[in-house]
Amino acid sequence: MRIIPLLIFILFSAISLTAQTNRLVFQTRFGDIKVLLYDFTPKHRDLILKAVKDDVYARSFFNRVIADFVVQGGEHDVDIARREAVNLSGVKPRLSPEFDERAFHKVGALGAGRDDNPEKASFLNQIYFVVGKAVVEEELDQLEKKKGHKYTQKQRANYLKFGGQPRLDGDYTIFGEVYEGMDVLLEISKLKTDSLDYPMFPVEFKIIKLD
Repeated sequence: MRIIPLLIFILFSAISLTAQTNRLVFQTRFGDIKVLLYDFTPKHRDLILKAVKDDVYARSFFNRVIADFVVQGGEHDVDIARREAVNLSGVKPRLSPEFDERAFHKVGALGAGRDDNPEKASFLNQIYFVVGKAVVEEELDQLEKKKGHKYTQKQRANYLKFGGQPRLDGDYTIFGEVYEGMDVLLEISKLKTDSLDYPMFPVEFKIIKLD
């Protein structure tokens, strides 16, 4: 029953963001997930556009799937840590965060993963989609007190009606959102996983830029 209002929300959300320039499609065996990239997070927009052009996501996998939380893909934390551990220079490439009140962890939001670095800088080749859960007013009030993060009226209305993951706001960069294929994302989010949140069967995806 939750899918219908979510699809209506995604439709109207996309209409309000038609001024955004770039669109991507995540192709999976479950169907396509179409995404708008935000022009107001230009560094992350340009990073993923370059990655798509360079075929970085030509054959990637959703490798962390948690129902009611996120569907994460691209380079896994473990692989990043292993690769960086053997880099004698000690350099850990990251992209500085871009926080904007229009970009928050609503259902269908596209974000950049990161490790526990104090700058809150993003990994270069790891993305996630917010699946989210129901949110109540008390939770938002408590998060504001705990984190010192103020939710706008629009953010509150969206979270209370559709859910999301507001506790991640101000910590992880959101740089796009789903405008078509939310049902595909929800289906993937419910797949069986092992104890480390890997899907029991590989879920491959490829990203293509739409003209």
